[in-house]
Amino acid sequence: MIKPTLLLIFLVFFGTLQAQETSQFTFNHVALSVKDVNLSAKFYQDILGLQEITNRTKIDGIRWFSFGEGKELHLVSILKESVTINKAVHFALTTAHFDAFVKTLEATNVIYTDWPGTQNKVTKRADEIKQIYFQDPDGSIGLK
Repeated sequence: MIKPTLLLIFLVFFGTLQAQETSQFTFNHVALSVKDVNLSAKFYQDILGLQEITNRTKIDGIRWFSFGEGKELHLVSILKESVTINKAVHFALTTAHFDAFVKTLEATNVIYTDWPGTQNKVTKRADEIKQIYFQDPDGSIGLK
């Protein structure tokens, strides 16, 4: 009788560990409040190379873009309240072509900074990851 009890305890404990390691949620999209949806859309298409996808809300002033793998960016210009953000509020993107992308920013005159704010400088974290911060027409994006 002790073996089934130990097995049951093991299964409950293992199941608890499994539940802690996974989430019931997956990331779907990030939405940004923008002033000029067309200007912002041009930035995300031309600078980041994102592909526009169907805006399933069918509301004018909203445009959707794909990051791939079911992850999306929604640009929303229908709200008239001003939005104030700082560098700590950002979304981060990763690319295997970091140095080439920095050259693209430089060629298109998009200003980027390191974390402290030094223009055209790259932050190198303690774990050797390179980061820059740059702004779209309305906000801030971090890139690793």
